[in-house]
Amino acid sequence: MDPSKRRFLKRSVVLLGASGLVTSGSKEVGAFEPPDVPPWMKSPGAGFNEYGVPSKHESKVTRTLIRSQPGTTGSGAARTPLEALDGTLTPSGLHFERSHSGVPDIDPDKHRLLIHGMVKRPLIFTIDALLRYPMVSRIHFLECSGNSQFLYQPTPPSLTAGQTHGLVSCSEWTGVPLRLLLEEAGVDPGAPWILAEGADAAAMSRSVPMAKAMDDAMLALFQNGERLRPENGYPVRLFLPGWEGNMSVKWLRRLKVVPAPIMTKDETSRYTDLQADGRSLMFTYPMEVKSVITRPSHGMTLKGAGLYQISGIAWSGGGTISRVEVTSDGGRTWTAAPLSPLVLPRALTRFRLPWRWDGSASVLKSRATDDTGAVQPERDRFIADHGNNAIFHCNAIQAWGVAANGEVKHVYA
Repeated sequence: MDPSKRRFLKRSVVLLGASGLVTSGSKEVGAFEPPDVPPWMKSPGAGFNEYGVPSKHESKVTRTLIRSQPGTTGSGAARTPLEALDGTLTPSGLHFERSHSGVPDIDPDKHRLLIHGMVKRPLIFTIDALLRYPMVSRIHFLECSGNSQFLYQPTPPSLTAGQTHGLVSCSEWTGVPLRLLLEEAGVDPGAPWILAEGADAAAMSRSVPMAKAMDDAMLALFQNGERLRPENGYPVRLFLPGWEGNMSVKWLRRLKVVPAPIMTKDETSRYTDLQADGRSLMFTYPMEVKSVITRPSHGMTLKGAGLYQISGIAWSGGGTISRVEVTSDGGRTWTAAPLSPLVLPRALTRFRLPWRWDGSASVLKSRATDDTGAVQPERDRFIADHGNNAIFHCNAIQAWGVAANGEVKHVYA
């Protein structure tokens, strides 16, 4: 076992023992007498289900802050409840959703994928044909570039961790490397761009650099071991690890190899970053290094001074998380938080740190660094560099204020 991990575990056990949390239960029992037999032990339980569902006691764990544009039912977003989850993989049913014209009901037997443009042999693939190709499986996060946009606001939003940062999720994606299909079509070696178009009513489209398409891009057919959910692109989606979620076009129906970016509505009127000086940045594809403490976080209440565990997630589109630091005093001092394995490139990384709260007002923050040396910035610095005219690519440090009464709220600090 890694020495640093051994020290961390030893420290945690010592703290737990000192806090009185290592006991035989929530109340003392005499002479080790057994507890009462609960009702669910007195009769046989339920039978088998064809498809498993969460416990009824977890019915409140759902996507959060579901919002659609006025006059629509499916042009908007639904966020992952980050504060209710642990680990690094997101259940498929809680993966965030971002749609531009609702979720199409696609018959996989009738769906087709066309590859054309600057290729020697234009090709049309059925889903059955795609399922016969060699596949790869990789664990990666997917993040909407509009994630954390509420931090651009001048006052701290009264929202949970999932409501502010829940447009990020992490899954095991399985599919066909895109370069295999492009090579089969005989792509022009000098062609620099590809247009990717979805089969939704908005025909959502983005221009993709050929270098990314020939690198780690895939056509995802499975998510977390099962076929894609409809809201996440069934029956096939483009997946570009580490890049803004809008680039990973869902319900993929067409890839056209082109000599220049097409300048679609989704990369001109949308998904550009308006700066403080009036300039707009385009094609800002990679998602920056980022982290957020999910527990404790806004809306929670600490039940008196004592030992708690600070837990959160970190990620970077530029590579692998190498370090996460946590502060409980607003940034005066920082402590390195152990990273839970596995630590993978372009995937969510879980960090945990024991914290003894003394009952006084505190400010919790986390700061992530990736293996390229990129460091997550303080919010004040981020706003100074970018202004607050935009809603995209916010990777500023999140602060949670803990009041003396234990209430946790979003603060700017």
